[in-house]
Amino acid sequence: MSYGVSAALQAAIYQRLTADTALAALVGTAIYDNAPSGTILGTYVSLGPEDVRDRSDKTGFGALHLLTISVISDAAGFQVAKQVGAAVSDALQGAELVLARGALCYINFNRATARRVGTGETRRIDLQFNARVEDS
Repeated sequence: MSYGVSAALQAAIYQRLTADTALAALVGTAIYDNAPSGTILGTYVSLGPEDVRDRSDKTGFGALHLLTISVISDAAGFQVAKQVGAAVSDALQGAELVLARGALCYINFNRATARRVGTGETRRIDLQFNARVEDS
């Protein structure tokens, strides 16, 4: 296994999301690799947890990254959060990301979970993507 491509993959995903015009039209620059502390108002996107599994084979080292990207919104209902979630999915599904280290074989949408946060009006959608990488 190689975890060596993880930082390069995260950087490429962040760059892809921040460069996407459809997503920017919905959240502006509120796309975070590290969300600021305190209460954030409005709707934003945050890169989240990652689970990595070995996918090395006789041709070389590789890994499957199970990535979570979250949409958090204080807008009424789920409509805004779902629009942002769709834009995130559209930006990443099948994207050909160039990594600073290694190579991306594919990135695909796996699943999403939408829910209210606590008893308040905040909505959260966690989108999970599978990304297969090779370390060169």
